[in-house]
Amino acid sequence: MSLEIVDYLSYEPEESGILWIKFNRPDRLNALYGLSEPDSTMAKVGEYMRAGDADPNIRVIVLTGVGKAFCAGADMKSRAVEQVGDPGVDGTRQHFSEHFTPLFRDISMIRKPTIAMINGAAVGAGLDMALHCDIRLGCESTRFFTYQNVGQIPENGALYLLPRIVGMGRALELFYTGGFLDAEESYRWGLLNHLYTSAELESNTRELCERIIKSPPLVQWISKRIMRTAMDASLEATMTLTANASGILDRSEDSREARKAFLEKREPNYKGR
Repeated sequence: MSLEIVDYLSYEPEESGILWIKFNRPDRLNALYGLSEPDSTMAKVGEYMRAGDADPNIRVIVLTGVGKAFCAGADMKSRAVEQVGDPGVDGTRQHFSEHFTPLFRDISMIRKPTIAMINGAAVGAGLDMALHCDIRLGCESTRFFTYQNVGQIPENGALYLLPRIVGMGRALELFYTGGFLDAEESYRWGLLNHLYTSAELESNTRELCERIIKSPPLVQWISKRIMRTAMDASLEATMTLTANASGILDRSEDSREARKAFLEKREPNYKGR
């Protein structure tokens, strides 16, 4: 897959199997470049993630920021957030839902494990992107802000994902009281899987990635898709999905390798097949 690399979002694959995607506007606290345009930050995040998903050498994708912020959301000082003309209320809604919101869904549709390494403030769309990732890791500098300060409700999946991650009561508390969570509260609520010092954040993220890479990729990909589907399904439907998947996995090359490595007391060599 051919990628056009931009300077405001970095694409850093490693031989270890980790892909680092980094917001790279530290002078603007990694605020988004553009909104729904093809070269916008949001469009490029999806493009980069899809490229990592398609690369057989990539096993886990980490989204993070350069400098002291994760992502400050829309750049309120940029002309890109200004509306040209007056499309009316529904015209604005339609443009947003058709051209901007789907860019966030791209993150949740990635089959490989995704980690948000939240090294600082995650504001608005930055919070949304972190919620769409599978796992969130933070440090003492981690902060989450919603959209109250600009007179808006949380968008792009936050009203769906956050209650499922932290519970309805806590999600409503956040949205009722100004939309701010510090690192300790985020960890206590379960919004952060782990909380480290800023000095330890990257090394512990790498350690988690290494543990992920040692597990069978097909099991990860299928489990992720079933879990996300099960958020809107019954227990019976979910058990049907797992029964179907179990038969598929049992015939996979990785499953045979896992059993053979276990019996031979060695590290398995998984190929995602």
